[in-house]
Amino acid sequence: MMDQIKKERFDARARILKALAHPTRLFIVDQLEQQERSVNELTAMVGADVSTVSKHLSQLKQVGIVRDEKRGNHVFYHLAVPCVMNFFDCVEAVIEEQHLRHMRLVNGDGD
Repeated sequence: MMDQIKKERFDARARILKALAHPTRLFIVDQLEQQERSVNELTAMVGADVSTVSKHLSQLKQVGIVRDEKRGNHVFYHLAVPCVMNFFDCVEAVIEEQHLRHMRLVNGDGD
């Protein structure tokens, strides 16, 4: 049976995964892995308005994935926990496995 501490831990994990569960936020995290970026840079890269990108960044910041730093009139974002990219490696492995399984089925090799 799940005790309260475990439940809170799973709830926290779910909040983090929910924050990542959007293609634009995944793109933002991917870009921030390469280098810190300003809101204006990310807005241009995403191709959305500043308000939309700011909301995405706010969700990522709220769960602790990104941090911001104000410099003059600009706000720059960077990954607070670069290890989040390890999770993406695992996601890619799942995608590859699904692809291989699909190809085996298409080719009649079965599992």
